[in-house]
Amino acid sequence: MQLVDAHCHFDFPHFDDDRDGVLARASAGGVKRLVIPGVRQPDWSRGRELAAQVEGIDYCLGIHPWFIAEHGPEALAELELALRTWSPAPVALGECGLDRLKGVLAEQLPWFEQQVDLAQNLALPLVVHSVRSHDEVAAVLARKRVDVPVLVHGFAGSYQQASRLVALGCYLGVGGVITYDRARKTRDALARVPVESLVLETDAPDMPPAGVRPGNNSPEQLPSILSALAALRPESEAELAGQIWTNTAKLYGW
Repeated sequence: MQLVDAHCHFDFPHFDDDRDGVLARASAGGVKRLVIPGVRQPDWSRGRELAAQVEGIDYCLGIHPWFIAEHGPEALAELELALRTWSPAPVALGECGLDRLKGVLAEQLPWFEQQVDLAQNLALPLVVHSVRSHDEVAAVLARKRVDVPVLVHGFAGSYQQASRLVALGCYLGVGGVITYDRARKTRDALARVPVESLVLETDAPDMPPAGVRPGNNSPEQLPSILSALAALRPESEAELAGQIWTNTAKLYGW
């Protein structure tokens, strides 16, 4: 099986001491590609450097809702310039979005909306961070009639919320949350939505699966997330892996 980690912060310093080892072990487990999201302007170049150095790594550029206070209005113009001109080219804009648990939605919303507009203008896929804000994210996407591929990464919500996002054409990121029995609502949602709407991710080093210490997640855990998903759905692991590879390729335009 070939797997792709659709959202992994592999540029974070957490991996500096053993990045090659992590990649080798992940590859041995079937993880052949990964995508690094961008979160703040000072760190954007790390993703580009890794994508230039390592086959199978792609990157995105965006301004995460946690870090909007670090950026002035000129950052959006600089984001557009980088998305247009950097090489290797970023595969998406993101991650951007809304987070009800950290910060103020009213302050995050203009940054999210402007990045949605920019993705539309550049015809780039959009990677969305959405924490307890799926309804607000869906409302923005619907109002703006977004027609580029959208990943709602690390999805954790109800079947109703998942269905609304899927109806808008979104892909849902399946991560470590489904390995926890207590995540009944999310597990039910991801068991029922169309398999064509799913991608796998680790969000490493964050969002660890059950049994992995917080902050110690890595792309090596992706096969365990696939196994957890297969336990919820009618498809086999091999069938899921094949379809999810296709989904991720469509999402990022490979």
